[in-house]
Amino acid sequence: MEHRRLGSSGLRVPALAFGTGTFGGAGDFFKAWGSTDADGAARLIDVCLDHGITMFDSADGYSSGLAERMLGEAIRGKRNRLLVSTKVTFPTGDGANDYGSSRIHLLEAVHASMKRLGVDHIDLLHLHGQDHGTPVEETLSTLDQLVREGKVRYVGASNFSGWHLMKSLAAADRLGYPRHVAHQVYYSLLNRDYEWELMPLGHDQGVGATIWSPLGWGKLTGRIRRGQPAKPGTRAHDIAGTGPQFDEERLYRIVDVLDNLAEETGKTIPQIALNWLLRRPTVATVIVGARNEEQLIENTGAAGWALTDEQVARLDDASTAPAPYPYWHQHGFPMLNETGLPTG
Repeated sequence: MEHRRLGSSGLRVPALAFGTGTFGGAGDFFKAWGSTDADGAARLIDVCLDHGITMFDSADGYSSGLAERMLGEAIRGKRNRLLVSTKVTFPTGDGANDYGSSRIHLLEAVHASMKRLGVDHIDLLHLHGQDHGTPVEETLSTLDQLVREGKVRYVGASNFSGWHLMKSLAAADRLGYPRHVAHQVYYSLLNRDYEWELMPLGHDQGVGATIWSPLGWGKLTGRIRRGQPAKPGTRAHDIAGTGPQFDEERLYRIVDVLDNLAEETGKTIPQIALNWLLRRPTVATVIVGARNEEQLIENTGAAGWALTDEQVARLDDASTAPAPYPYWHQHGFPMLNETGLPTG
């Protein structure tokens, strides 16, 4: 498994990480993701380690903390072989301070996550969402405290706006607090919004992307195509109203190209969609999920090879979308963009 530096930090992470959103399946929403039990979770962790996937991502909100608890049980006795990443910020209760990135909530949430995970430190802690109400200085000082206490090694953000992430980075530099070295973002062939603002920011500021839902909320598995809608029991069917918006014809156009490339390469559609992401600038790791061992082993096949430049270009063309302002205006002056980064 290839390892990559996470942003401008000293931490190296595997190109593929494993997401535990399928662990537990508590409630209709997470049940649609998957309902892996404790024995299944332990087996998937072992398969990951056998294939060089050594970073495991969770969140305190996944199945109301059950996913963290199951991950903790599955990695018992193996902690020195892997990295643990988790996320806090979203509501964990009904209290007035049971959500957000305030000092009171962050400290309580991190300690609760560590207890569920059965670890004495978290390798990578993401703020799961953007808290508009808490001053970034308060949030960053709390993260600094957690790092100094040895409870957190590296900090990151997730689902942030570009301006808010930049505000946090500037404050961290000004005050000497730990910088966000990672941004856990949604990015796929189906939705390339990450490229507009957040990718150039990550490149400029040394923030590595950790990608969630890389198969487009279950739409890029090859099981959905013209005349073949999502089947019951899948996330794309059971919680179809959730997740990113997309144009159906654009999805079919992407799948058509993925079909052609599958014939050319001998790889599966998910492997090709994941490999495309591994070629993108700023991407440090792609978080894959799996309901079972078969899916997991298939996903591991996304690494260790590379699409050609011509094949990447075909996927780029099929997945392109109209640029929002101000990017369509900026596209009129290509001489002003010397970074070579895509801007949608």
